[in-house]
Amino acid sequence: MTRPIRVLIVDDSALVRQMLTAMLTAAPDIEVVGVAADPYIARDQIKALNPDVVTLDVEMPRMDGLTFLRNLMRLRPLPVVMVSSLTARGAEVTLQALALGAVDFVCKPELGVATTLQNYAGELAEKIRMAAQVRVVPLVVTPQQAAPLPRLAQSKLRTTDRVIALGASTGGTEAIKEVLLRLPPDTPGVVIAQHIPPGFSAAFAERMNRQTGLVVKEAANGDRVMLGHAYIAPGNRHLVLARDGAHYVCHLSDADPVNRHRPSVDVLFRSVALAAGINACAGLLTGMGADGAQGLKELYDLGVHTVAQDEMTSVVWGMPGEAVKRGAATVVLPIAEIAAALYAAALAPRQRRPVTPLS
Repeated sequence: MTRPIRVLIVDDSALVRQMLTAMLTAAPDIEVVGVAADPYIARDQIKALNPDVVTLDVEMPRMDGLTFLRNLMRLRPLPVVMVSSLTARGAEVTLQALALGAVDFVCKPELGVATTLQNYAGELAEKIRMAAQVRVVPLVVTPQQAAPLPRLAQSKLRTTDRVIALGASTGGTEAIKEVLLRLPPDTPGVVIAQHIPPGFSAAFAERMNRQTGLVVKEAANGDRVMLGHAYIAPGNRHLVLARDGAHYVCHLSDADPVNRHRPSVDVLFRSVALAAGINACAGLLTGMGADGAQGLKELYDLGVHTVAQDEMTSVVWGMPGEAVKRGAATVVLPIAEIAAALYAAALAPRQRRPVTPLS
């Protein structure tokens, strides 16, 4: 019999510790081996209990969660799932935690609604299982990154006849950053579906806008897709690319989730296929599940240049791995090479190629 996944819960709230323990204990393949009310207790518990996964509250007493996470990832790397509050500060701190090496996050549970708590328990257990399979590497403190390339002057901004589409899930906030950082300011418009809750997508877009050379925003209904701009789907809404005369525009949809997700990468990719066709190129990045794999295959079958992130650099090789399995990727590349490949494909002459699956 396979050993259960050993989990340490770190949270300053006794009620949250109790709730998370009850939820995870109900899963037959998960064992809560300990709880800790602050990072100092957690440090001793990790040494004594050797957990497989740690859940960590974003805001902690005596030592804040980010400081603890930074020390943990540097000295004793473990898969960490953050438990985040649904506030602007909670979103920003969570994104910082993902940059430091946390695998994923869940929002704090809403109390008093049985169906909500049942769904939350399922999501939490699923993310614990996924985190237990992740290969965590030590955090390496690197010199501050160079400033991003200057953006295009306002007078030079124009609409684009090409478009780049990106999709991602678990590990995607950092993977998307790696791609956007490497795209030059004259990049064709970029449309992005990242699995992320409401409230976190705006913080993510603002963070990317500060850290990259593109103008990055949370997509709004009617946004015209412009050169040097990137548009991120809002949490809990599908992003759909549409054609309006000679322009591409963003539409938002409250249609049912697809592959259990809203926003869904498949929804975005299929809309790109309809609106842009061979004028598009697309990349499917790290993520759990299969969302986006079929949409990428449909783009590939049109003759679109498609890229899947490789297994070595993916936090979870679920979505891109499924795309490769279905023959949906023109090329499979490490994250550091994806921006250059997409940019080159976006600028290349339009040319339909014979459709042959990647061997």
